[in-house]
This record gives sequence, structure tokens and C-alpha cells, in this order.
Amino acid sequence: MTRLFAFLSRLRKDQSGVAITEAALILPFFLGAGLWGIELANYSLTTMKVGQLAVHVADNASRIGDISTLENRKIYEADIGDLLEGVSLQAGGRMDLYDHGRIIVSSVEVNGDGNQYIHWQRCMGTYQKDSSYGKQGEVLTDGIGPTGRKVFALDGEAVIFVEMQYEYQPLISASLVGKTAIRSIASYTVRSSRDLSQVYQVNPYKPDPVYSCDKYENAFS
Repeated sequence: MTRLFAFLSRLRKDQSGVAITEAALILPFFLGAGLWGIELANYSLTTMKVGQLAVHVADNASRIGDISTLENRKIYEADIGDLLEGVSLQAGGRMDLYDHGRIIVSSVEVNGDGNQYIHWQRCMGTYQKDSSYGKQGEVLTDGIGPTGRKVFALDGEAVIFVEMQYEYQPLISASLVGKTAIRSIASYTVRSSRDLSQVYQVNPYKPDPVYSCDKYENAFS
């Protein structure tokens, strides 16, 4: 019994394992905080990237078309296809933009009655989400966009309105960031005189694909 008490007394005074015990207790906290910080940084970077891609699509879509000094610039289905494929390449392979997201490009114009409407709309991506602001052919009461930030086209002109939606792909766990759906919008007024009558085909006898919004696909995979 005396030996037991002596051993317990020495054990109580022994501090050789204090450091490793403290490290074992605090390490899970620091590890969790570190992982959360990495995931949050990646989420913020992805959110910024989605916003930049939406602006890129709207800007380029406002410029595309056949250049002619004799008539208004025509746009072709092939132009829209190149636009959508280009943004997929710009996003990079790791993002898998069209496997986890969707881009909706709308041309807002003024119809014969003087009302704003979506003349044509093209989509790409497997993400099951439709436009939040209207479909092709739909008349818009006071422009397109969220309340307080609506944009509208002037008579004889067009506004390209882009909606981009992406399901965030976590590095570690989606539970570290909570909300995983990233949305961004962008718009640009068409830069030059554009033929607004229709979207043309380069070769009517061998038409290019029409990326209508009733399909949820990745045509570039």
C-alpha cells in the first residue's frame, strides 16, 4: 500500500506528458478550423469565378455576329455554340461547368407592340434549374432582372441577359459551407447594329445545333 501511495504521489507530480496531452486536446479544434478555412476560401474563389464567367458570357454575346458594312450584323447558331463552348474551356476542367451548372443566355428586345420580351434564349448545362426571369417568347412587364436592378432594351436594340447557376463542388465537405448553389447574373447592351429578326444558320442544309432551354445537357463533354 505504501508503494502504491508513493507511485500515485510521483504520478501526480509528473508533468512530462502535459504538452502532448494539451496538443491532443486542442489539435481537433485547429484541424477543424483549418479545414473550414480552406473550404471557405475555395467557395469564395468559386463564387468569384462564377460571377466573372457570367460577365464574360454577357460581354462576348453582345459582340458576336457577322461583320458587314452593308447590313446589320447577323448572329448565327454557330456563334452561340462557340460562345458556350469557350466559357466551358475558360472555366477549366476541374470546375466541370456544364456537368454541375447551367448557363442561360437571353436576348431581351422590344416587340411590335412596344413591350419588352425575350426574343430568343439558349441554354447549356445539366443543372436542373430554369430561368428565374422568363422563357423565350415571354413578354416582360418592366424589363428583366431582380427587383430594383431590372434592365431593359431600347426600341431597335437588344440587351443580352445571362443567368449562371452552379452547384458548388467541395474540396472537403459541403457541410463546411452550408449553401452550395451559386448564382450570378450579368447583362450587356449589344454593342453594334444587330439584325434582330432571327438567329441564322451558316448552312441551312447542314444546320448547327440549337441549344434550346428544354434540354439539360452538356453537349461539349
